[in-house]
Amino acid sequence: MKKLINGVDQIVSEMVEGLVAAHPDKLRAIENTNVIVRADAPVQGKVALISGGGSGHEPAHAGYVGEGLLDAAVSGEVFTSPTPDQVLEAIKAVDSGSGVLLIVKNYSGDVMNFDMAADLAEAEDITVKQVVIRDDVAISNPEDRRGVAGTTLVHMIAGAAAAEGKSLDEVETIAQGVADNVRSMGVSLSPCTVPASGKPGFTLDENEMEIGTGIHGEQGVERRELMQADAVTEELVQHVLDDMHLNDGSEVALMINGQGATPLMELYIVARKAMHLLKDRGIHVKKTFVGEYMTSLEMTGCSVTILNLDEERKRLLLSGRE
Repeated sequence: MKKLINGVDQIVSEMVEGLVAAHPDKLRAIENTNVIVRADAPVQGKVALISGGGSGHEPAHAGYVGEGLLDAAVSGEVFTSPTPDQVLEAIKAVDSGSGVLLIVKNYSGDVMNFDMAADLAEAEDITVKQVVIRDDVAISNPEDRRGVAGTTLVHMIAGAAAAEGKSLDEVETIAQGVADNVRSMGVSLSPCTVPASGKPGFTLDENEMEIGTGIHGEQGVERRELMQADAVTEELVQHVLDDMHLNDGSEVALMINGQGATPLMELYIVARKAMHLLKDRGIHVKKTFVGEYMTSLEMTGCSVTILNLDEERKRLLLSGRE
């Protein structure tokens, strides 16, 4: 697979440099790290939000740094967790004395390294709390579920809560509420190629697809013959709804997330069917997101994310930044 890069070892650092150079009024980098923070960080009197993980999921997570969203993002190497010392640098750069909330996807490396960074920060008298995201219903055991596109809805809602001046405990409770009420499921029509390996993570014939893929180029939980968009959408939506407790009249946010190489045209075809399916079940979609929010390099496919909204989550989502 051809890549528009200069070299494998420079991918992340050059991406960080380019992102900051493109938005110097809004972002800055912490020297000798792959940490991006708000240009005005630390913001006094506000709880700071940090997320991160391996690179290759852009715009996640660095693309969510800004007013009303994250205060910092930590980029590891491609599909590799950032180190504890880099996470610690992010914590120290954005803490204003109001505390820091870490938003962590449920992968062993992320959880371990963010835990270690939180402990190091606490030793420096910085109050840190964490919320771990487990929204991928392709994994049957809830404790083992991966954090995928639903993570970005936590960024949006927790970011809006922090921007309102809510306390660390309040922001943590709101973020945890989103994490507890969001579910996702993905499908892939092609694999992606990690630059360091130079070969796809798996292979698919022209008439095959993978149901239940994650965001690190891994295979799904089931291989199927290629289906039309409506049939795929119905399958993904049903898997998600089977794991939720929605009633006639429930209000939700819907995200149709591209995995990196799916045309926006196709994502809107999926969105159209998903909204019809939810309407037929008496479920009201209050906010719809269609686009690339958490990708997997150049993988072709999409995921469906549904968030059950209560009044506070709805208010914050509708008032916040996308």
